Amino acid sequence: MGKKKPRSRRSFTPRFKAEIVELCRRGDRSVGQVARDFDLTETAVRDWVRQAQVAALWRENRRLREDVEVLKRATAFFATETR
Repeated sequence: MGKKKPRSRRSFTPRFKAEIVELCRRGDRSVGQVARDFDLTETAVRDWVRQAQVAALWRENRRLREDVEVLKRATAFFATETR
């Protein structure tokens, strides 16, 4: 059995990674298929998808915390107005 040559380390732009993640999220092709189509490792693509999910959750969490803060202020304002 012949050994595969190790891949040299490559770097990709955030835009390219985002496009790959979007292809995976669409569901037309599997992560493995997207990786093969773009000559990427499945591990790298799965990591990019996971990182995108984590980033989206952070953004959502921040937005929800801001919403809660606004609601707290509104509640305090209306509580003082009704007295």
